[in-house]
Amino acid sequence: MTTFVDRVELHVAAGNGGHGCASVFREKFKPLGGPDGGNGGRGGDVILVVDQDVTTLLDYHHHPHRKATNGQPGAGDHRSGKNGQDLVLPVPDGTVILDKKGNVLADLVGQGTTFVAGQGGRGGLGNAALASARRKAPGFALLGEPGEERDIVLELKTVADVALVGYPSAGKSSLISVLSAARPKIADYPFTTLVPNLGVVTAGSTVYTIADVPGLIPGASQGKGLGLEFLRHVERCEVLVHVLDTATLESDRDPLSDLDIIEEELRQYGGLENRPRVVVLNKIDIPDGQELAEMIRPDLESRGYRIFEVSAVARTGLKELSYALADIVAQARAAKPVQEATRVVIRPKAVNDAGFTVKPEGEGLFRVRGDKPERWVRQTDFNNDEAVGYLADRLNRLGVEEELLKAGARPGDGVAIGPEDNAVVFDWEPTMMAGAEMLGRRGEDHRLEAPRPAAQRRRDRQAERDEAEAEYDGFDPLG
Repeated sequence: MTTFVDRVELHVAAGNGGHGCASVFREKFKPLGGPDGGNGGRGGDVILVVDQDVTTLLDYHHHPHRKATNGQPGAGDHRSGKNGQDLVLPVPDGTVILDKKGNVLADLVGQGTTFVAGQGGRGGLGNAALASARRKAPGFALLGEPGEERDIVLELKTVADVALVGYPSAGKSSLISVLSAARPKIADYPFTTLVPNLGVVTAGSTVYTIADVPGLIPGASQGKGLGLEFLRHVERCEVLVHVLDTATLESDRDPLSDLDIIEEELRQYGGLENRPRVVVLNKIDIPDGQELAEMIRPDLESRGYRIFEVSAVARTGLKELSYALADIVAQARAAKPVQEATRVVIRPKAVNDAGFTVKPEGEGLFRVRGDKPERWVRQTDFNNDEAVGYLADRLNRLGVEEELLKAGARPGDGVAIGPEDNAVVFDWEPTMMAGAEMLGRRGEDHRLEAPRPAAQRRRDRQAERDEAEAEYDGFDPLG
């Protein structure tokens, strides 16, 4: 049964905002005491947070759909709806967040680092919040916005200072078990290590983390064996340690060819060329292993590698190796630039930036895109005429009507607000400029009772034809 997963696809859905309430205060001898509808609650966010106690993405592999709670609707007597509860999802340190196209959205490193994967929808305003001097008793409320939904990919890249790489059964797991307190599974058959193992090593005043990466084989960078699945775990490491088996029982292998093959796989994977390398000749406690180590050592030194002869079983040469790795890690940490506090840069929008665009699309159709118009459309209850009139007033104040005129729109043309797959389309009437003084009964807007211009023109033409036919029918040529 799988116990370690380092890549999953996750579908997150934030909570929807609660609807606002349209209510009028009533009590004895005061039946119309004014609007008292409360606002809807905000929908809960979906938040990813780094938790040191979490080491795998297995839980999200089994349950890939996560949703936050919705905000509660408002109620009368100025009672606002309860906000939805945020859904906090713990992820391992070193988790990278990507979209479906492979673009990196966030790199979560460090305890407590957070990323908002889904933004909760805003709650709708109640009619008490919509009341004004011109609109004293609105008969409508705004709807809550839907929460953000998105598909993301979580990839775990192990956060370690040192990575042990090499062929299967080269002794990496045994080495990490004697250098640290890690207790990985150890056996004498290939692919014993199926998950990256982490261990903490203390060498003098330096404490660093060492990772045992599952064995690599030829073709690992193209997905053969376990290589491609775990090569990402060496990306964050400061130093790569080649563990070479000097007592291999396979006749077609030798330490030098193993080193060349692993280096070629690292080169094809990319991004690791500048990492310092150290070569560990393991299993020198075996007589043949000691002889082979002495034979290949000059060749390795000529290539510029630092060589360490060790035996994980006899525990020889481990102290020198641990202190040498500590020096390299300390130098790498000192060479890193000091992290400065994140600067908050505020870039206010230009005064004349209305935040929307109007573009013609085909004959008689114009599309409006922008955060404000699209949000207002989502908040509008189109079953309420007064709410539709309020939307028209907001769009007019924003300048949408003026931009439509500049773009060449004519009365009766279609106007689509929103993306192509989810837009609201209506016939444009440019005379919607009046305010609350034209409102009639609650929940109605008399501006919407006028026929549409295009339809009226068709009716006028039909009336002229009917009149002409009537005159022809009544014409008496003998009279």
